[in-house]
Amino acid sequence: MSLAITALAAFVAGMLTVFSPCILPVLPFVFARHDRPFAQGNLPLLAGMVASFAAVASLGAVAGAWAVQLNQVGRWAALAALALFAASLLSPRLAAWWSAPLVRAGERLARTQDRNSWRSAALLGAATGLIWTPCAGPVLGVVLSTAALAGPGIHTSLLLLSYGAGAALALWVALRVGAKPLAVLKARLLPGVAGRRIAGAAMLAGVVAVGTGIDTGLLARFGGLGGAGGQGLEAGLLQRVLPAAHADAPQPSRLPVESTRASLEGGTRWLNAAPQSIPALRGKVVLVNFWTYSCVNCLRTLPYVKAWAQKYADRGLVVVGVHTPEFAFEKDAGNVRRALQDLKIGYPVVQDNDFRIWRGFGNQYWPALYFVDAQGRVRHHQFGEGGYAASERVIEELLREAGAPGAGAAPPDVVPDTRGLGLAADAGSLRSPETYLGYEKGSSPRVAGPVVADRPAHYTPAALQPNTWSLAGAWTVQPEFVEGMEVGSRLAVRFQARDANLVLGAGTGGPVRFRLTLDGQPPGADHGTDVDADGNGVVDATRLYQLVRQGGAVKARTVEIRFLDPGARGYAFTFG
Repeated sequence: MSLAITALAAFVAGMLTVFSPCILPVLPFVFARHDRPFAQGNLPLLAGMVASFAAVASLGAVAGAWAVQLNQVGRWAALAALALFAASLLSPRLAAWWSAPLVRAGERLARTQDRNSWRSAALLGAATGLIWTPCAGPVLGVVLSTAALAGPGIHTSLLLLSYGAGAALALWVALRVGAKPLAVLKARLLPGVAGRRIAGAAMLAGVVAVGTGIDTGLLARFGGLGGAGGQGLEAGLLQRVLPAAHADAPQPSRLPVESTRASLEGGTRWLNAAPQSIPALRGKVVLVNFWTYSCVNCLRTLPYVKAWAQKYADRGLVVVGVHTPEFAFEKDAGNVRRALQDLKIGYPVVQDNDFRIWRGFGNQYWPALYFVDAQGRVRHHQFGEGGYAASERVIEELLREAGAPGAGAAPPDVVPDTRGLGLAADAGSLRSPETYLGYEKGSSPRVAGPVVADRPAHYTPAALQPNTWSLAGAWTVQPEFVEGMEVGSRLAVRFQARDANLVLGAGTGGPVRFRLTLDGQPPGADHGTDVDADGNGVVDATRLYQLVRQGGAVKARTVEIRFLDPGARGYAFTFG
């Protein structure tokens, strides 16, 4: 949308704020000078209001989280002031107590009013702008989002001044229309104790209604524009007056700001792209995916991340993979490059071998998704698998907030290819946990005799219980893995899950052949993607291998792998 159209939309939006209940605290200040000449009264007052509004709103555009907090503080402060005023109408003693300092200030202002009426009106307008700024409705959020994305400059100033000028014009029109009726009311209504108390009770009831949200319910029911109270009225009117501009304008999001310290600095090396940074990606929505290529949970999330990267690239989404290794072999750039090729990942990936980016985000999980808005702030996160529909809604919301092209009704969720390792776990039948084989994290194998660390030993397997594993033949138990030292070394596990996977590598550098049995028989139709129906497979890279996928009723099974070459390394069993 062009600057002129954006400024026009901001001007109209400012005019529409006169319909918001939050504008009520401003009206007494404006109508207080209805009987003054325009040049000495209303003009400087409205000009001061616009100037102070633009100044404070500019701070809000730079510090969005502060603006959100100030919005709530200002609203409750205004309600508290109105409540105090209403209570003073009910109690003359209370009125005398709290109004005394104001009377003295008013006397000083009155003494200087005739000498410099224009200046006093401008100061009153500036104070009015400070009161009004945090009370503006949702349209201000649209303007502030656009201003924040554009950054400081003429564009930002013009947007905010246009918005304030629109509000000032609307207030001036209201002043002109209401001046004569107000004068008649002042002349004919007789002040009295009963009248003051009735007015005080009515005002106090209004404060309670606004504070508890009763007013928004009534406006939503009777407003006729489908909005929620005054804020819905603004949004509805804006959509009717400027539908095209409103459709393309940034839409403020209700997502909280979780962190302002998102950084991609400190990575080991970048793959698939030149180094990226959050400041350089300002104006884009960034999805940061912490993962590692042998993690089964990461691989199940990956189809969705790739689908989002492709679907939303033209609308301003940038996906960055942060590859933070769990095992030592995942630090090798060659292994990671091969994984990117095998997994068909084309978006930028940074190797985070030293966990610097991981620590910068305060992350603790594989996988973890962090949703960064166009201003570089973390607005949402998803730890672990699942939540895909909600995550896509977050992407849509942040793109709308950024004013992304084509941001209209949310399209259907992506339906990625989840065959093989990408298929979500069958939680209903899953009874087996991830099982590490190295002695640093793992449990000891069930063998007859002690387990020897860091040197070859010959093992005789013991009977397997559920969720236990065993070794047979010559093996070396290392911190991260166990390595078969001879032809015929065997590795077995007893599990209950639909899928059984194993992170495998070859210590000799060459391929290692193996043959798998399921309950002593070839797996047949229950073989995984890396094994054929006869149970044959080859370890040709260090990665996650799918050994078993049960097609029928899931039950407890025993899988045994016999390695036909020495050098096989087993790292961890995972199940799904």
